[in-house]
Amino acid sequence: MARRDKPHRQLRASKPLGQDGRVLGNIGTEPRFESRHTSRCASRGVVEEHAGCRYLGACVKQMSCSDCGNRVFFENLRCEVCSSSLGYATDAQRMLAFEVSHEGSWRRLGSEGPAYRPCANREANGCNWMVPSLTDHGLCLSCRTTHTIPALAKSENHGYWAALEQAKRRLFYTLIELGLPTPNKREDPVNGLSFEFLEQMNSQQRVLIGHDEGIITLDIAEADDACREHIRLSMHEPSRTLLGHFRHEIGHYYWDRLVRDTPWVTEYRSFFGDERADYDSALNTHYAWPDRDWPQHFISAYASSHPWEDWAETWAHYLHLVDGLETAASWGAHLEFPSPSGPALKVRPLDLDAESIHELIILQWLPVSQFINAMDRSLGAHDSYPFVIVPPVIEKLDFIHRVVRAASAGRMPMNFLPRC
Repeated sequence: MARRDKPHRQLRASKPLGQDGRVLGNIGTEPRFESRHTSRCASRGVVEEHAGCRYLGACVKQMSCSDCGNRVFFENLRCEVCSSSLGYATDAQRMLAFEVSHEGSWRRLGSEGPAYRPCANREANGCNWMVPSLTDHGLCLSCRTTHTIPALAKSENHGYWAALEQAKRRLFYTLIELGLPTPNKREDPVNGLSFEFLEQMNSQQRVLIGHDEGIITLDIAEADDACREHIRLSMHEPSRTLLGHFRHEIGHYYWDRLVRDTPWVTEYRSFFGDERADYDSALNTHYAWPDRDWPQHFISAYASSHPWEDWAETWAHYLHLVDGLETAASWGAHLEFPSPSGPALKVRPLDLDAESIHELIILQWLPVSQFINAMDRSLGAHDSYPFVIVPPVIEKLDFIHRVVRAASAGRMPMNFLPRC
């Protein structure tokens, strides 16, 4: 089924639920909106398995240089202390240090293991992911999914392309940790992923951001902070980020892979509605007569337009939650509550084997997101997470978790079609 999203999506919030069923709001009395997208550096780890649990990123508190031990971040190309070149190995899920010879060969430092070479896009767009030396690939796992890039004859397009790829690598990091497949269309034309980073050449030819059978299209203008902020304000959106776009569009892809024509589809319809409703008609109705009661049932106004969009919007927030809690946990975050009788909260990452994430959302993600917003305000910035979550959205997030959990554990077959 082919489909394209409208060029712009509504992204607002509903309210989170307290333990007693009350709706809990964000701190403050007025909505606070995010004005710029700045990729936040987060420490990364690998999956820790113990006591029947799989906690994402719990083994490694911080990413560090494998040569000198200095703390480094997900986007770093070089260690600032020992000057080693850095590269992220997706198969090992860790940052590695390398010595680069005058001839251009890369020697691994600080630990034994397989040999790697840098992604061919390292110099072109700052990609710091590595490629196993024993493979024939020139590009890393993430860059291999990019089919079209903007014309680099325009100097500003270099920065836009680099920003798009950086956001995509952060997306892929989470997908890999969740155990979800990320095939590319070069190797699997039927089921693979392909990204088109297009530029609007004139006012008559608009770039439609969307997903169509594994092909995800993004307008490179979204990588321009000023342009994206202008769109956000004109669309009355509380948040608009590159990473948010990627997480939303990949949600459509995984709906095809995990839900469509699978045993999950009946339960999906009980939460999100019947996706067989005419898509174009539903979007036209949404833009002409938006649902004023959407905050009672959806994570955003756009989610109320059609069951496909409700899934994609909620999926994006599931990835926000997963990545946000992993980052907080890997930094050893403890939160003290105002109540004298309330215990300190030790933030934990997602347990991929948990049968339900209801308590995780209420007891972990809610206070962590409030803390993040409080820090933003103390620095004069807008809220990074200006969203609230109502009970129906908690149920939808929990359903998505159960689908991901089953796919990751191999308990439900992925909905892949035979290759041509």
